[in-house]
Amino acid sequence: MGLFDRIWTSDFLIRLRNWEYWPFLVVYWPVFIYWIWLSLRARSLFYFTASNPGIENGGMLGESKIKILNEIDDSLIPSTIFIKLGTSAEEVARQVQTSFKSYPIICKPNVGERGWKVEKIKSDKELAAYHQNIAVDYIIQEFLTEPMEMGVFYYRSPNASKGVVSSIVIKEMLALVGNGKSTIQELILVNERAKLQWNTLKVRYKDQLNDILENGAKLELVAIGNHSRGTKFLSGNHLINQKLNDTFDKISKQIKGFYFGRFDIKVQSIDDLYDGKIKIMELNGAGSEPAHIYHPGSSLWSAYKVIFHHWKVLFEISVANHKSGVPYMSFKEGLATYKKISSEGK
Repeated sequence: MGLFDRIWTSDFLIRLRNWEYWPFLVVYWPVFIYWIWLSLRARSLFYFTASNPGIENGGMLGESKIKILNEIDDSLIPSTIFIKLGTSAEEVARQVQTSFKSYPIICKPNVGERGWKVEKIKSDKELAAYHQNIAVDYIIQEFLTEPMEMGVFYYRSPNASKGVVSSIVIKEMLALVGNGKSTIQELILVNERAKLQWNTLKVRYKDQLNDILENGAKLELVAIGNHSRGTKFLSGNHLINQKLNDTFDKISKQIKGFYFGRFDIKVQSIDDLYDGKIKIMELNGAGSEPAHIYHPGSSLWSAYKVIFHHWKVLFEISVANHKSGVPYMSFKEGLATYKKISSEGK
């Protein structure tokens, strides 16, 4: 590899020439200006807390995952247990043995975002280590085997009988495909998306880095469908139609006080998606994104158009709920909540 190629494929330039890797504040500064404008119109910096009355703070600040899941029909969610901070390791092991047939399982903080401390756990030893190292309440879910993972964004005006699916993202997990010649390390380092995860992957696969992956063989490097873990977000908006809108109308209306947010789901097939035969891993409210904007090659300008549209819808839903008696969070409450979340590192 020549000097130009080494520079072009450096971590710095990979991130620089793909805006999807830019820091959150760099991408979102125009949105903050729009938020200030909408706040002036609503006369509240925290107007968005009225968007989803059934979710703490509308789903923007420190909402509990388990409280949201408890509002969803059991047939639509994976088996889930809640572990409160201070629970003994022995009690956690007992609950896992009782609730789940086998490993792997998924552990994640009850409050957190962007993949923070979400881990696939494959043994008693890994579970004990996770429990020892996490300093917040967390939940444990069964590991779903459905092959398709998606994010489905839905919104509905409180004054409307029907809503719309406005975004679908299809998640492609970070994986390698062997050629029968290259080692796993070599395949990682020539894959830009995997290369950015090198510091984590070289530890996780330390005993396999020199193995040669057979021609056509696939190795999934990361099982967590999060952008920060190297997952590729692909637009699935071509799947949106009236049947899908009707399906998510039916699901959403069962969730008290929900009007705006993204369902993170797994599903067996597209037909099952249309029929509502899904498993909801999480439901994210006002703080969620229409994640199809991260489709590789999509422009930042096109992303801004989508983001600004959704912030406008969020504003309109919040104002409508407020007129019906839903309060906005006060400035004092909002500031205290933000400081609490920041201090816990979420």
